[in-house]
Amino acid sequence: MVKIAARDRLILALDVPSAAEADRLLDRLQGHISFVKVGLELYTAAGPEMVKRIVERGMRVFLDLKFLDIEETVRRATSRVAAMGVEFLTIHANRKALTAAVQGREGSSLKLLAVTVLTNFDGQDLREMGIQRTVQDLVTARALLASEVGCDGVVASGEEAAAIRQKVGPHFVVVTPGVRPAGKGVDDHSDDSDADHCIRRRLSCDRPTYSRCGRPVSHGGGHHRGDAGGLRCTRVKKVNSHLVSRQ
Repeated sequence: MVKIAARDRLILALDVPSAAEADRLLDRLQGHISFVKVGLELYTAAGPEMVKRIVERGMRVFLDLKFLDIEETVRRATSRVAAMGVEFLTIHANRKALTAAVQGREGSSLKLLAVTVLTNFDGQDLREMGIQRTVQDLVTARALLASEVGCDGVVASGEEAAAIRQKVGPHFVVVTPGVRPAGKGVDDHSDDSDADHCIRRRLSCDRPTYSRCGRPVSHGGGHHRGDAGGLRCTRVKKVNSHLVSRQ
């Protein structure tokens, strides 16, 4: 198994509404971060051109679009993503959609991550959808499905990572969202995981685990807008210093 440097396990979520704001944030963090996530908001605003610019900076891209559609649409869309030079792409954990995505990325280095259960869902949400299973049972079952059809990993909460490893094995990529400095709120994720917690419980260097840090960095957290850029950069530096010191 290839060892992943601790610093490279941190993914910055570009949760900003425009290409201009994304570019400003990336300029400030150049040299401090190597892996970024582009989600629905930024992709809707700036499209493939934003992804191209990030790749041209020499950064790795996690495209979090959570594909779920008929097979041919997913296959063709995944093929287009692969051609952009993206490293990670998310697909909802439906057998037909996952299989189509595996076909669409054929011949590329694109890695496919199944979205098992959205991390803001709880047991009540599942029951309202007619699913009579616990969140953890459904997560591990869908992780196993993703592995069986040829996906590379999953997006799951930090509390579920150990169960996924036990079910699927140590080779599977796990990306855990919702990382934030200690004391910050949970936003809309049920799992509240601060940076030091992630280092201790998730970022063991012999397993392909990544953690995503988003709003505490991309938003000013109530500080004056003029101070936000420095605050963002400081937070990333602090998280990276934690990672390097424990590598």
